[in-house]
Amino acid sequence: MNWAELLTQFSTYFGVGLAAAAVHFSTLTLLVMGFHLPPVPSTLAGYIGGGIVSYNLNRIHTFDSKRLHREAGWRYLVVACAGFAATYVFMQFLVNVSHIPWLPAQVFTTGIIMCLNFIAHKFWTF
Repeated sequence: MNWAELLTQFSTYFGVGLAAAAVHFSTLTLLVMGFHLPPVPSTLAGYIGGGIVSYNLNRIHTFDSKRLHREAGWRYLVVACAGFAATYVFMQFLVNVSHIPWLPAQVFTTGIIMCLNFIAHKFWTF
């Protein structure tokens, strides 16, 4: 794969990521602002919702995976669990230790996790 193809693939991944992030951030915002729940568990709930969107759209549109769901699914779950744990660590540190507001903390965390997940999904999951 050349650089142009990689850039196109990452652009597609980024677009899918926007859809997944919309689910994630909507859930986060609803739980924090609407139900007054703490940001860290709220973002983890959003991560799960966004992850479901991400798996389905990336499998088809970004990576055009021919790998069976029973193989790609567990691989995706491993990467998602690592991202889930990293999200917890980043948000715990940024919000509860560094006292950064939850929304900028989540934007930063999302960017880091998105890049790491792209690499993992490209070379291992799909």
